[in-house]
Amino acid sequence: MLRPGLVSITFRKLSPETIVQLAAGAGLEGIEWGGDVHVPHGDTARAREVRALTEAAGLRVSSYGSYYRVGATREFTFPAVQRTALALGAPLIRIWAGDRGSDRADAPYWSAVVRDARALCTEAAQAGIGVAFEFHRNTLTDSTAAALELIRRIEHPNARLYWQPPAGMAEDALLESLEAVLPVLANLHVFHWNGSGNRLPLSEGRERWRSLFARVEDAPKRQERWALLEFVKDDAPAALAEDALALRELIAGNTT
Repeated sequence: MLRPGLVSITFRKLSPETIVQLAAGAGLEGIEWGGDVHVPHGDTARAREVRALTEAAGLRVSSYGSYYRVGATREFTFPAVQRTALALGAPLIRIWAGDRGSDRADAPYWSAVVRDARALCTEAAQAGIGVAFEFHRNTLTDSTAAALELIRRIEHPNARLYWQPPAGMAEDALLESLEAVLPVLANLHVFHWNGSGNRLPLSEGRERWRSLFARVEDAPKRQERWALLEFVKDDAPAALAEDALALRELIAGNTT
């Protein structure tokens, strides 16, 4: 089952209080809180405050969008990220697969990322929290094949993937990509861009997302996943209501 939500970093300049009001007013059900601004890594006091704000508005914390890069130099540790996620009440931590693309990654680099990832997946599982990799360029999840190879090498039941439409991918290939990652799919980041990278209303991508959502809902292993809005047109809060309506209609149309 898909749940409609919002990625908080869509509105980096806004306060958590305002973001909660926007999400609740738009009829969304949850928020993925970002670790760069709204719930900083290691700030458990702030995490508890944001959790209380979220729950008081009748919303859920879908996940913690951390900026922990596996196998790379960081200013914060995974234990700090995990403590923050637990204080936030997040069931899942989003992380990044290193800091270079698969075309520039040699064998030692792959080994370092896999070793780090396997250890933190175990640590998170022991704390009762999931882990999923951002599906993104300039990391080891910069393509469907690379992302699946990473999960294969990690070989841990707590390692999963996010998915979003890769820039420039043909329409028919989008469905193939999503279908390939379904067995390890955690959540979706939802937005609509044109070929030039301009942000457009989600309603203009209705046919694309209807097909994608239908495939997720038809997957043999049905489970709760979040469809999280990101990158609204012009970064405008006013655009959220329109996109949230389109998202909720799309999900309702694929829910039996």
